[in-house]
Amino acid sequence: MEREIIGKKIGMTQLFLEEQKGAAVAVTVVLAGPCVVTQIKTIEKDGYNAIQVGFEEQKKQRTTKPEAGHFKKAGTTPKRILREFRVNEIGDVKVGDVITCDKFVAGDFIDVTANTKGHGFTGAIKRHNFSMQNNTHGNSRTTRMQGSIGQSSTPGRVFKNTKMPGHHGNEQVTVQNLTVVKVDKEKNCIFIKGGIPGPVGALVTIKNAVKRGAK
Repeated sequence: MEREIIGKKIGMTQLFLEEQKGAAVAVTVVLAGPCVVTQIKTIEKDGYNAIQVGFEEQKKQRTTKPEAGHFKKAGTTPKRILREFRVNEIGDVKVGDVITCDKFVAGDFIDVTANTKGHGFTGAIKRHNFSMQNNTHGNSRTTRMQGSIGQSSTPGRVFKNTKMPGHHGNEQVTVQNLTVVKVDKEKNCIFIKGGIPGPVGALVTIKNAVKRGAK
């Protein structure tokens, strides 16, 4: 069964597992859903099968007229986030259905996709884990420089993909084969073993593990 849901990273805590004699496990808490199905795309009409879902309420005055019409047609209030999940078969899913975290159970293996923390423009030491140069012998001005990046006369240029200072972080990353430790249906929370990408409040996508599937 294909299961995908949009959520928000709340933070990290720890749980004590009774089945492991009270062992403490670090977990990440994700507010997963509820998400509303706003559109269904099919191969016959759109060329592929997909389910579009909306997450988090949005003020009506902050939506455009086309967006307002789209949500009105789906019979739901405006949503801040819209995502498409490609599926093999649509099944019995209908526009207006609500997707909640009860689709997942403890022990499931999942893949989590999110944007990593952004660090802005950083040097090569922080960005690529380079070593620092000597702090003595007159190198006080070049301590954190990456050193030589090119050649002399041949070929006389800097090669592409050379590791240099630049934009660091804020990249989409998928962490695979994470384990669901607990699901709180009342609070729409999923407790995931270990850490996941992104800062607190980051938007995350949870789905079945591609390489392992449900337990």
